[in-house]
Amino acid sequence: MAVSPPRVSKASRPAAEPGTGENPDARSIEGIARLGHTTKQLTPRLVPGDVAVIDHPDLDRASAENLLASGVACVLNASSSSTTRYPNPGPLILAEAGVLLLDAPDLRLFELLAEGDRLAVTGGRIERDRILLGHGEVQDVAVARENVELGRARLTDALGAFAANTMAHLRSEAHVLAGSLSLPLLRTPVRERSALIVVRGADTRPELQALRSYVRDARPALLAVDGGADALLDEGLAPDVIVGDMDSATDAALSSGAELVLHAYSDGRAPGRERLGALGLDHHVLEAPGTSEDAATLLAAELGAELLVAVGSSFDVLDFLDRSRAGASSTFLTRLRTQERLVSARAVARLHRS
Repeated sequence: MAVSPPRVSKASRPAAEPGTGENPDARSIEGIARLGHTTKQLTPRLVPGDVAVIDHPDLDRASAENLLASGVACVLNASSSSTTRYPNPGPLILAEAGVLLLDAPDLRLFELLAEGDRLAVTGGRIERDRILLGHGEVQDVAVARENVELGRARLTDALGAFAANTMAHLRSEAHVLAGSLSLPLLRTPVRERSALIVVRGADTRPELQALRSYVRDARPALLAVDGGADALLDEGLAPDVIVGDMDSATDAALSSGAELVLHAYSDGRAPGRERLGALGLDHHVLEAPGTSEDAATLLAAELGAELLVAVGSSFDVLDFLDRSRAGASSTFLTRLRTQERLVSARAVARLHRS
């Protein structure tokens, strides 16, 4: 069924009710609700004009850019988009791009709404079939900028908490640096080659395009992290290995012929096991702490790659704070372990000449 684009108009309404966040001059947006507790799982299902319903405290840069790239007209957040514990840029990215962002942590959005509901959002008002469901707080440019400034004032505390958490993580996950991983036996040759570690993000496509001559000349092993496999296929490149939970890669990507390495966590959880079983796809299992990006990076490093090129990833300190504390600490330790072998795609693109 085709989805009609959002209808945008000027609403003639009385002055805002106290505490509702409603703006009498706000746009009125209609769209289809798409629900996802994590933006990683939601964004592949979004089409332009949708109303994205998320549950994402401290909306980070990568998630906001992925939502923006999907063309959503409105985002309803069941959590606070900015707690101001640090200057997270996600809300400001959406607001400056003209995407209406509402925080509604008291509405229990995931109980109130269903996939496919047609919603009308005007200012802070959320309606379904002309019935008012409740109000959210509009996170407009002024609010988002104020929250960024408040977060910047608390940045020292956030960095202190990050450092303390990293030390605690180091004590519990010391084997990340010690090298006690049980590696799967892959048919893809990695030793003494460069390896592209491709994560799907807002910068993935331009970085892959900038690396075209490098990929042609160096012929690196292409390791995709979950949805990074689709990003490679979109650029006409076939992934050699796909590593991850297998929750954000499409069935077509998983069935592309790449070797599949299912990321299992230290507690034994492997969320993608059932999906791969249902698709009848053979796979390896890699038990490793941290994120799937960390697992892919460690896998390539331990298999002897001479250079690790991070595509779609970030080396900015605020992006570390954007992640969950455990995930950020694990990534920090992974980068300590890989040291000089890990470089950014942009650096390689600048330095490489055919």
